[in-house]
Amino acid sequence: MTKKRTQHYKQLENMYQAAPLHAFYKGIQLKVEEKKSTVTLAIRPEYFHAGMSTHGSVYFKLLDDSAYFACQSEIDDFFIVTTNFNISLLHPITKGTIKAVGTVDFSSKNLFTASAQLFDERGRLCGTGQGQFMKSRVALDGVEGYLK
Repeated sequence: MTKKRTQHYKQLENMYQAAPLHAFYKGIQLKVEEKKSTVTLAIRPEYFHAGMSTHGSVYFKLLDDSAYFACQSEIDDFFIVTTNFNISLLHPITKGTIKAVGTVDFSSKNLFTASAQLFDERGRLCGTGQGQFMKSRVALDGVEGYLK
């Protein structure tokens, strides 16, 4: 892997941490690699629905983010956006640290697809997702946190 690619991955991780949304998702972490990314988050009661397990929006966030950054790892000129994302919720999560792993399935000049799997702290598969992403007109080097 080249130094430029490694720097790009680190800049994506910095950009992720700079997102204002992550003030709510305290301690969320992103690791970007070639055509792959991993997002981890310690479950907190603030993420629960009335049934006292993790709300599906948290599943969606981690699955979408991990698939998204797997694709963004390949693109260093423009910010990409999610155009479609489907998830399956397989098991409830009530505690521990969860991990979503996303990998690129397909890429072309402007369209990308990726799959993601969400695991609980025991390694049990708790959710899956697949999404489509496309390049926006926003230059990546203009996105908050990317050049930090």
